Amino acid sequence: MDLLIQLFDILLHLDRHLIELIARHGTWIYLILFLIIFAETGLVVTPFLPGDSLLFVAGTLAGTGAMELNILVPLLIAAAVAGDSTNYWIGRFLGPRVFTRDDSRWLNRRHLDYTRGFYQRHGGKTIIFARFMPIVRTFAPFVAGIGAMHYPRFLAFSVTGSFAWIGSFVVGGYYFGNVPAVKQNLVWAILLVILISILPGLIQYLRARAR
Repeated sequence: MDLLIQLFDILLHLDRHLIELIARHGTWIYLILFLIIFAETGLVVTPFLPGDSLLFVAGTLAGTGAMELNILVPLLIAAAVAGDSTNYWIGRFLGPRVFTRDDSRWLNRRHLDYTRGFYQRHGGKTIIFARFMPIVRTFAPFVAGIGAMHYPRFLAFSVTGSFAWIGSFVVGGYYFGNVPAVKQNLVWAILLVILISILPGLIQYLRARAR
């Protein structure tokens, strides 16, 4: 319970925590942000790490001069692409070794074949749209690897999605995060970013329940 409270506090006060990290670590903040974005997209065990809200706040602080936008954006795009590729190859390596039995309820060859077929038909748009959906973006490249999606095709869509995701949130924070109305209500702005992020997944879940 204490851990959940701490995580919630970090999410709501990312600006304060980032300022503290910048003051404490200086330019090492770029490496810290790289590792967070890499882990959030590249490791299936860390989908809880902040993504969209972290990018928006990082852009907001870059707008104050605390970080350099021309370093931050390409670095985080590289982190997102590297994380995606790592997750893809983990799935590619584990898939054939895990989905081996035909009589297993969840991990059977039929599910693996279905996953491969799905990514052949819809893999590109899935990789791009997943970028804007927390948790889903952590698992999408992993499942793409399990489904043996052609890697050059996967990489092309991963790069496109990473440019769109990093660019929209970091640059959005850079230009709008320091607008007086937003700056004075940054907690609400962060909550709005989180809400917008989870809304597509929530809508899909409700539609699936309705069906």
